[in-house]
Amino acid sequence: MVSKFREVSPTDLPGMPPDRDIDFCIDLEPGTRPISIPPYRMGPTQLRGLKAQIQELLNKGFICPSASPWGALVLFVKKKNGSMRMCIDYRQLNKGVTIRNKYPLRRIDDLFDQLQGASVFFKIYLRSGYHKLKIRHEYVPKTAFRIRYGHYEFLVMLFGLTNAPTTFMSLMNGVFKPFMDLFVVVSIDDILVYSKS
Repeated sequence: MVSKFREVSPTDLPGMPPDRDIDFCIDLEPGTRPISIPPYRMGPTQLRGLKAQIQELLNKGFICPSASPWGALVLFVKKKNGSMRMCIDYRQLNKGVTIRNKYPLRRIDDLFDQLQGASVFFKIYLRSGYHKLKIRHEYVPKTAFRIRYGHYEFLVMLFGLTNAPTTFMSLMNGVFKPFMDLFVVVSIDDILVYSKS
Protein backbone atom coordinates (compact mmCIF):
# COMPACT_ATOMS: atom_id res chain seq x y z
CA MET A 1 0.00 0.00 0.00
CA VAL A 2 2.71 2.48 1.01
CA SER A 3 4.81 1.67 -2.06
CA LYS A 4 1.78 2.29 -4.30
CA PHE A 5 1.32 5.81 -2.89
CA ARG A 6 4.93 6.96 -2.39
CA GLU A 7 4.06 10.63 -2.98
CA VAL A 8 1.81 10.54 0.10
CA SER A 9 4.55 9.16 2.35
CA PRO A 10 7.91 10.53 1.14
CA THR A 11 11.07 9.25 2.83
CA ASP A 12 12.24 12.80 3.50
CA LEU A 13 10.77 16.25 3.96
CA PRO A 14 11.49 18.49 0.97
CA GLY A 15 11.39 21.82 2.79
CA MET A 16 9.55 24.08 5.20
CA PRO A 17 6.12 22.98 6.45
CA PRO A 18 2.99 25.00 5.65
CA ASP A 19 1.52 27.46 8.14
CA ARG A 20 -0.69 25.70 10.70
CA ASP A 21 -3.03 26.70 13.51
CA ILE A 22 -0.30 25.78 16.01
CA ASP A 23 3.25 27.13 16.14
CA PHE A 24 5.90 25.99 18.59
CA CYS A 25 6.67 28.40 21.45
CA ILE A 26 9.42 28.49 24.07
CA ASP A 27 8.10 30.43 27.06
CA LEU A 28 10.72 31.11 29.73
CA GLU A 29 10.62 31.92 33.42
CA PRO A 30 10.75 35.70 34.01
CA GLY A 31 14.28 37.06 34.30
CA THR A 32 15.92 34.24 32.32
CA ARG A 33 19.12 35.39 30.66
CA PRO A 34 20.41 33.90 27.38
CA ILE A 35 22.46 30.73 27.76
CA SER A 36 25.40 30.22 25.41
CA ILE A 37 27.85 27.33 25.56
CA PRO A 38 31.02 27.23 23.43
CA PRO A 39 31.34 24.40 20.90
CA TYR A 40 33.48 21.44 21.85
CA ARG A 41 36.32 20.03 19.80
CA MET A 42 35.41 17.43 17.15
CA GLY A 43 37.46 14.93 15.20
CA PRO A 44 37.69 14.87 11.38
CA THR A 45 34.91 12.26 10.99
CA GLN A 46 32.52 14.25 13.18
CA LEU A 47 33.37 17.48 11.35
CA ARG A 48 32.59 15.90 7.97
CA GLY A 49 29.26 14.62 9.31
CA LEU A 50 28.51 17.97 10.91
CA LYS A 51 29.21 19.88 7.71
CA ALA A 52 26.96 17.54 5.69
CA GLN A 53 24.07 17.65 8.17
CA ILE A 54 24.24 21.45 8.52
CA GLN A 55 24.21 21.84 4.74
CA GLU A 56 21.19 19.53 4.46
CA LEU A 57 19.29 21.52 7.11
CA LEU A 58 20.19 24.79 5.36
CA ASN A 59 19.10 23.43 1.96
CA LYS A 60 15.70 22.44 3.37
CA GLY A 61 15.28 25.82 5.06
CA PHE A 62 15.01 24.22 8.53
CA ILE A 63 17.84 26.37 9.92
CA CYS A 64 19.34 29.77 9.11
CA PRO A 65 22.39 31.76 10.24
CA SER A 66 21.88 33.40 13.63
CA ALA A 67 23.02 36.45 15.58
CA SER A 68 21.18 35.29 18.72
CA PRO A 69 22.76 35.65 22.17
CA TRP A 70 21.63 32.05 22.78
CA GLY A 71 23.80 29.10 21.79
CA ALA A 72 23.42 25.42 22.62
CA LEU A 73 26.06 22.74 22.29
CA VAL A 74 26.04 20.26 19.38
CA LEU A 75 26.74 16.58 20.09
CA PHE A 76 26.80 13.44 17.97
CA VAL A 77 25.02 10.20 18.83
CA LYS A 78 25.75 6.96 17.02
CA LYS A 79 22.68 5.47 15.28
CA LYS A 80 21.98 1.72 15.04
CA ASN A 81 23.28 1.66 11.46
CA GLY A 82 26.61 3.15 12.56
CA SER A 83 26.05 6.63 11.13
CA MET A 84 26.11 9.69 13.36
CA ARG A 85 23.10 11.82 14.28
CA MET A 86 23.61 15.46 15.15
CA CYS A 87 21.88 16.37 18.41
CA ILE A 88 21.47 19.82 19.88
CA ASP A 89 21.97 19.76 23.65
CA TYR A 90 19.16 21.94 25.00
CA ARG A 91 19.46 20.66 28.58
CA GLN A 92 20.40 24.13 29.89
CA LEU A 93 17.38 25.69 28.15
CA ASN A 94 15.04 22.90 29.25
CA LYS A 95 16.23 22.67 32.86
CA GLY A 96 14.35 25.04 35.09
CA VAL A 97 13.97 28.00 32.69
CA THR A 98 11.38 26.75 30.17
CA ILE A 99 7.77 26.92 31.39
CA ARG A 100 6.27 23.46 30.92
CA ASN A 101 3.29 23.00 28.61
CA LYS A 102 0.68 21.01 30.56
CA TYR A 103 -1.07 19.55 27.50
CA PRO A 104 -1.86 15.91 28.39
CA LEU A 105 -0.02 13.05 26.71
CA ARG A 106 -2.08 9.88 26.33
CA ARG A 107 -1.48 7.08 28.84
CA ILE A 108 -0.29 3.84 27.27
CA ASP A 109 -2.85 1.74 29.17
CA ASP A 110 -5.65 3.99 27.86
CA LEU A 111 -4.35 3.48 24.32
CA PHE A 112 -4.40 -0.29 24.76
CA ASP A 113 -7.96 -0.14 26.11
CA GLN A 114 -9.00 1.45 22.80
CA LEU A 115 -7.74 -1.61 20.91
CA GLN A 116 -9.90 -4.16 22.75
CA GLY A 117 -11.55 -6.46 20.20
CA ALA A 118 -9.64 -5.06 17.22
CA SER A 119 -8.07 -7.56 14.82
CA VAL A 120 -6.79 -5.43 11.92
CA PHE A 121 -4.06 -2.84 12.49
CA PHE A 122 -2.16 -0.37 10.31
CA LYS A 123 0.63 1.71 11.84
CA ILE A 124 1.90 4.99 10.45
CA TYR A 125 5.10 6.51 11.79
CA LEU A 126 5.50 10.22 11.09
CA ARG A 127 9.18 10.34 10.22
CA SER A 128 10.69 13.75 11.06
CA GLY A 129 7.27 14.65 12.43
CA TYR A 130 8.55 17.46 14.62
CA HIS A 131 9.97 19.22 11.55
CA LYS A 132 6.39 19.57 10.27
CA LEU A 133 5.73 22.43 12.70
CA LYS A 134 7.20 25.93 12.51
CA ILE A 135 8.62 27.75 15.51
CA ARG A 136 6.85 31.05 16.14
CA HIS A 137 9.15 33.84 14.91
CA GLU A 138 9.88 35.49 18.26
CA TYR A 139 11.03 32.16 19.78
CA VAL A 140 13.43 31.17 16.96
CA PRO A 141 16.53 32.84 18.54
CA LYS A 142 16.22 30.58 21.61
CA THR A 143 16.95 27.54 19.41
CA ALA A 144 20.37 28.86 18.37
CA PHE A 145 23.36 26.54 18.46
CA ARG A 146 27.05 27.19 17.99
CA ILE A 147 29.47 25.11 15.96
CA ARG A 148 32.90 25.54 14.45
CA TYR A 149 31.30 26.62 11.16
CA GLY A 150 29.02 29.29 12.57
CA HIS A 151 25.97 30.14 14.62
CA TYR A 152 22.55 28.85 13.46
CA GLU A 153 18.96 28.71 14.67
CA PHE A 154 16.04 26.42 13.88
CA LEU A 155 12.91 27.60 12.08
CA VAL A 156 11.08 24.29 12.64
CA MET A 157 10.40 22.39 15.84
CA LEU A 158 12.96 19.76 16.69
CA PHE A 159 13.49 16.83 19.00
CA GLY A 160 15.08 17.72 22.33
CA LEU A 161 13.07 20.77 23.33
CA THR A 162 10.96 20.40 26.47
CA ASN A 163 7.53 21.16 25.06
CA ALA A 164 7.99 19.57 21.62
CA PRO A 165 6.10 16.31 22.43
CA THR A 166 3.08 18.08 23.93
CA THR A 167 2.90 20.64 21.12
CA PHE A 168 3.08 17.92 18.49
CA MET A 169 0.46 15.85 20.35
CA SER A 170 -1.85 18.88 20.37
CA LEU A 171 -1.45 19.22 16.60
CA MET A 172 -2.09 15.49 16.00
CA ASN A 173 -5.15 15.47 18.27
CA GLY A 174 -6.55 18.40 16.30
CA VAL A 175 -5.98 16.64 12.98
CA PHE A 176 -7.42 13.28 14.06
CA LYS A 177 -10.09 14.44 16.54
CA PRO A 178 -13.07 13.25 14.43
CA PHE A 179 -11.60 9.72 14.24
CA MET A 180 -10.09 9.29 17.71
CA ASP A 181 -11.68 6.62 19.88
CA LEU A 182 -13.47 5.28 16.78
CA PHE A 183 -10.68 3.76 14.69
CA VAL A 184 -7.54 5.85 15.30
CA VAL A 185 -5.09 5.97 18.20
CA VAL A 186 -2.42 8.68 18.21
CA SER A 187 0.67 8.66 20.40
CA ILE A 188 2.85 11.66 19.50
CA ASP A 189 4.32 10.65 16.09
CA ASP A 190 2.81 7.14 15.89
CA ILE A 191 -0.66 6.69 14.40
CA LEU A 192 -2.47 3.38 14.69
CA VAL A 193 -5.55 2.72 12.56
CA TYR A 194 -7.55 -0.27 13.81
CA SER A 195 -10.68 -2.23 12.99
CA LYS A 196 -12.63 -5.13 14.46
CA SER A 197 -13.00 -6.75 11.05
